[in-house]
Amino acid sequence: MATEPRKILVTCALPYANGSIHLGHMLEHIQADIWVRYQRLRGNVIHFICADDAHGTPIMLKAQQMGITPEEMIASVSQEHQKDFAGFDISFDNYHSTHSEENRELSSLIYQQLKTNGFISSRTISQLYDPEKQMFLPDRFVKGTCPKCHSEDQYGDNCDACGETYSPTDLINPKSAVSGATPVMKDSEHFFFDLPQFEEMLKAWTRSGSLQTEMANKMQEWFESGLQQWDISRDAPYFGFEIPGETGKYFYVWLDAPIGYMGSFKNLCDRRDDLDFDEYWHKDSQAELYHFIGKDIVYFHSLFWPAMLEGAGFRKPDNVYVHGYVTVNGAKMSKSKGTFIKASTYLDHLDPECLRYYYAAKLNNRIDDLDLNLEDFTQRVNSDIVNKIVNLASRNAGFINKRFAGRLAATCIEPELYQTFIDAAEHIGELYENREFGRAIREITALADKANQYVDEKAPWVIAKQEGKEQELQAICSMGLNLFRILMTYLKPVMPALAARSEAFLNQELSWDNILQPLVDHEIATFKALFSRIDPKQVEAMIEASKEAVAAERAIIQADAQEETELSKDPIAPEIEFDDFAKVDLRIAKILSCEAVPKADKLLKFQLDIGGEVRQVFSGIKAAYQPEELVGKYTVMVANLKPRKMKFGMSEGMILAAGPGGKDLWILEPHEGAQPGMRVM
Repeated sequence: MATEPRKILVTCALPYANGSIHLGHMLEHIQADIWVRYQRLRGNVIHFICADDAHGTPIMLKAQQMGITPEEMIASVSQEHQKDFAGFDISFDNYHSTHSEENRELSSLIYQQLKTNGFISSRTISQLYDPEKQMFLPDRFVKGTCPKCHSEDQYGDNCDACGETYSPTDLINPKSAVSGATPVMKDSEHFFFDLPQFEEMLKAWTRSGSLQTEMANKMQEWFESGLQQWDISRDAPYFGFEIPGETGKYFYVWLDAPIGYMGSFKNLCDRRDDLDFDEYWHKDSQAELYHFIGKDIVYFHSLFWPAMLEGAGFRKPDNVYVHGYVTVNGAKMSKSKGTFIKASTYLDHLDPECLRYYYAAKLNNRIDDLDLNLEDFTQRVNSDIVNKIVNLASRNAGFINKRFAGRLAATCIEPELYQTFIDAAEHIGELYENREFGRAIREITALADKANQYVDEKAPWVIAKQEGKEQELQAICSMGLNLFRILMTYLKPVMPALAARSEAFLNQELSWDNILQPLVDHEIATFKALFSRIDPKQVEAMIEASKEAVAAERAIIQADAQEETELSKDPIAPEIEFDDFAKVDLRIAKILSCEAVPKADKLLKFQLDIGGEVRQVFSGIKAAYQPEELVGKYTVMVANLKPRKMKFGMSEGMILAAGPGGKDLWILEPHEGAQPGMRVM
């Protein structure tokens, strides 16, 4: 009795939109794509989606550095990402962006429902603040000396040298990584998601088998250490979605990033009449939902994400499939060694299916790191794909094409052997289903060995020289090609392009059902080379290209630093007429007193003598000077500026200072002899 096709939605973690795709990213996307293609091969209804994670402080700052808008930057990066994924045959049904109207609407909806249901609260917290850039600093944007081992230039959340974790306020001599200014503590109202209310639900969800054993055990550690409320807001300036009903408050990127899965699928549904969003996301959905992610973001996907969905009335994922990291030649990917390889660099030198096959051959359903050993990579692809599988086709196709006009034998000479290969389908299918790709590859290559052994024993090249053995020759070679057909069907999820070329050669679609019966009395196309051997020089060229790309990037950064001038950083304003300038009355002023303004981060309060008259002026130069060091100095002020009423009093002019801001400001001081009240000409 036929079963109804499964309805499945699959996502990959969203690549961050301020960098290129590299071979570490490709592990996840290849793993997910193989699983998706297997499900399609079995006739299931599956939708495969992804998007760029396009919000957050790093993107805002990088766009500023590049002199473009964040929107322009993420659009360019999205094109680059999609080109790379297409180059590796990642078969997304939709690739979108978290900076979309669909995601904005869904993020607002989920937030409002969480708030209505009592899961959102607010309170005032103190954070490090960059007084020059006037922005709160994420932990990774504060650097200083490690409080434990005293290593310098460490991030605000952990030390790369000793592994210690800490608060950014614990750093010795903290500095803003954005401006170099010394950060100060500043209060701000923040909004929190009440994660502890979902502890029992999360414990039950964990025990339901929705996570791998290693991750389920890790969650128990988090439960034992106690769940905490989650800060879901960030202050302006910030590139993201403004929180509904709040001014200057934005959703933290990790709130709207996973909602991007829903936004991407909603975008797909809106463009297709046969898809219903609620069928996959409603709390009573019978469809299946799976996330493929790396182990570095498990915390968000196994705690916050299912809790948010539960609290807002949506369904939770059936499973979160977690994988490890990629190392190269047994070590962390290295830019200096050329092993930090971008997807585009790989594609410039090697067939993407080589990497797809190698990753598949080493993947399992655990969270083990995968080592891309480049020597083993070359040898395994050449041995398995070229020598065993493609060679099986080439050594039989020549006889069929030349001696039998491309027509296979009318009967199967070895039905028992054929059935042995077919009987492996169920086990190989289970291995694909359970993401045990490495074991599936071992089963397939073992069958390839058996197929080649059959051909070796039959020795068609010997029979071809014997008279009266035409029928036997045709039957043996037809059997060899039928076994190749089965092997390529099993490999189709891993190597779709090779499978497509094989389908053109065999003149038949490769499907799980088609291989149940052998091809007999069937015409094939003329055989053409299906796959190329890896030349070690290609790998060497790829490594050298990676090194050159890193060197070029560093040269650009150094050149930019050398070429930067005060004028390039702050260009001259548009021209004005002399009469416009003549309206400004600049006077020499003596600083009689100077004091810090309580509860003001930047302001100093001055009393200025301008020659028979004392003016009160507030100036935002607190980060650059101690008040006492300015008393008695002479400076220049704008004397005819209209007085401005401020929170702390009336300001009756403006002190002139030079510099980019923050601690890098210098008041103008006249030469000796200038007196209070003198006009500056």
